[in-house]
Amino acid sequence: QVQLVESGGGLVQAGGSLRLSCAVSGRTFSSYRMGWFRQAHGKEREFVAAIWWSGSSTNSGDSVKGRFIISRDNAKSTVYLQMNSLKPEDTGVYYCAADLPPWRVVHITAEGAYDYWGQGTQVTVSS
Repeated sequence: QVQLVESGGGLVQAGGSLRLSCAVSGRTFSSYRMGWFRQAHGKEREFVAAIWWSGSSTNSGDSVKGRFIISRDNAKSTVYLQMNSLKPEDTGVYYCAADLPPWRVVHITAEGAYDYWGQGTQVTVSS
């Protein structure tokens, strides 16, 4: 069983930065592709960023590209999301997700690609 626990959410002013963490219980974490999604109140969940198992390749959504950076520390079984130049529209619940092998024929930017999800952490950006 794989368990994901997000932390680091909170309240921040526009233009500020925040760093989210996702601790993963799986003993084979290094083989997992990891992703971050977010959901604003009343909106559908959207892709934020993803990182390949080795950490050598990453993807990010158009709305956060150039501002958010995803990274991972396999020794700590943790994935991070560094959020810079935050905007009020970044407000929402941020979810960490794990994509375990065997890989689906679904792109990593899609929710359906992931096998396990965290409980989410709230991020609020004030004007």
